[in-house]
Formats: sequence, C-alpha cells, structure tokens
Amino acid sequence: MDKKQKTLAAIKKSIPLYILLAPSFILLFLFSYLPLGGLVMAFQQFSPSLGILHSPFVGFKNFIQFFHSYQFWPTIRNTLVLSFYSILVGFPLPILLALMCNQLRNGIFKKVFQTVTYLPHFISTMVMCGLILIFFSPSSGLFANIWHTLGGGAFPNVMAIPSAFKHVYVWTDAWQNVGWDSIIYLAALSAIDPTYYEAATMDGATTMQKIRYVDIPMILPTAMTLLILRAGSILGIGFEKDFLLQNVQNISQSEIISTYVYKMGLQGMQYSLSTAIGLFNTVINVAVLLFVNFISKKTTDTSIF
Repeated sequence: MDKKQKTLAAIKKSIPLYILLAPSFILLFLFSYLPLGGLVMAFQQFSPSLGILHSPFVGFKNFIQFFHSYQFWPTIRNTLVLSFYSILVGFPLPILLALMCNQLRNGIFKKVFQTVTYLPHFISTMVMCGLILIFFSPSSGLFANIWHTLGGGAFPNVMAIPSAFKHVYVWTDAWQNVGWDSIIYLAALSAIDPTYYEAATMDGATTMQKIRYVDIPMILPTAMTLLILRAGSILGIGFEKDFLLQNVQNISQSEIISTYVYKMGLQGMQYSLSTAIGLFNTVINVAVLLFVNFISKKTTDTSIF
C-alpha cells in the first residue's frame, strides 16, 4: 500500500470523528473566519447604503485619524495600565493559591476551600458589576455601613474617583477568577511524581523547600504558557465590566480601546474608524504574543508554537 492509499484509508477510518468535528468547524468558520472579510472596512469610508463592495477606499486614513485623535493616548494608556495591573495581580495569585491548596491535608476542608474560591467565577459580569456598585455605594453600601459602624465620617464615592477605578477593577476581577484560574496549576501539581517529594523528605527538606525546589520548577512550563497567552491579549482588556463600571466621573481612567470602539462604531456609527481601531488592537496583540513567546522560548524552552 503506497502513501496515498494509506492516507485515504486513514481518512476513511476517521470519518465518524470528522462528522463530530463538523458542527464546531462550521461555527468557527461562520463566527470567527467569515467576519474577517469585514476588516476591509478599516481601509474604506464605509457607507451602509453602498456596502463593502462599493464603498470608496481611503487607505490608512482611518488609522491616521485615530492616531491623531485626542483619545488615542488616553485609551492606550488606560488599556495598558489595566492590562499590566491585571497581569501583575492575576498571574501570581492563582499560583500561590494552588500551592497553598496543594498543602492542605484535610480532605473535607480542602474541598470546601476549593468550592468557596471557585464560586465567584460563576457570577455573571452584569451581576458582579451590580454588586460592586452596591458595595461601594456611599450612602447604603456594605463598606459605607462598616465605615460608619467604626465611627468614620462620610464615606467617599469610590466609583467617582478616577484613580480608584483601576484598583476596583483589578482586585474585584482577581477575587472573582483567582480560584478558577488555580485549577490548571492544581492539575499540574497533581501530576508531579510523588518520588520527588519522597526524595526531598529523605534529604530533610522542609515544606517551603519542597515548594521552592519541587513544586515551582514543575509547574513553571504551565505558568509560562498561560503567561504567553495572557500577554497576547494585553490590549484586549474586557469590555463588559469596564463599560458597566464607567461613569462621567471616572471616564478619564476607564476609557479603554474596546469601549472607545463601541462608542465610535455603534453609537457614533463611524464603522470604518471603529474597524481600524479594532484591527490596530489585534495587530498589537499578535505582535506582543509573538515577542513574549520568543522570549519565553529562549529563556525557559517553553512556547506555544
């Protein structure tokens, strides 16, 4: 049997698998690849009445307009601040939580602890933002009541303080997702060969030394892979939460690329400009992903491709 016949035989044998894959492939094509054709609007002065095929091309005019707009640097700055802050907080905390949870020996307490830390992840973004606004309400919020009970004066309107926005956004996001994100690290820790721990115990290693010399090196490839993926969306900070927590008082610190695209595209009906901004955002994310992947591959031999 030659190579061609072997290939045909393998394809014929895998037909049931291809049938199972077909619905996912069709959905991926329809909602992820087919819309890529709309990127041509970034280089057009798009008009809904003319359509994509007949709208005039303007080259890089929309990109230049965004680069020269007064919102360019504020949106880039706010997006980068939230992204780097989120990585600084949200990347190490799941690792620390997984390492701590891995040391728990009481099975019941461990399960309860994991469940409690996982639960916030299943709260929808809409509900989460509603809770945040209620908790930080200066008149009847949870923190305001605690502050008044302790004898404090007037509780500040935290959501109206621009400098406080990034802290509220990042730390509430960490509280919601740190438990869920730790699952991957717990899975990596559970796959470590027990003989490593036995050898460390025979050498007289303490618990902290086992974590330092066994646990951390073994989960480092997993951590680096997740860091690379996270770095690839450095300008893709979430739209929903930011938009729901945004108001006229904190907009100077809360206006990010995704909210600006929404306002320009759907509210301002500047479809070409919003497409150009989104394309610029994607190109930067891809470039950062490739750069971080290259650095990781050179330093730790860990990469995603």
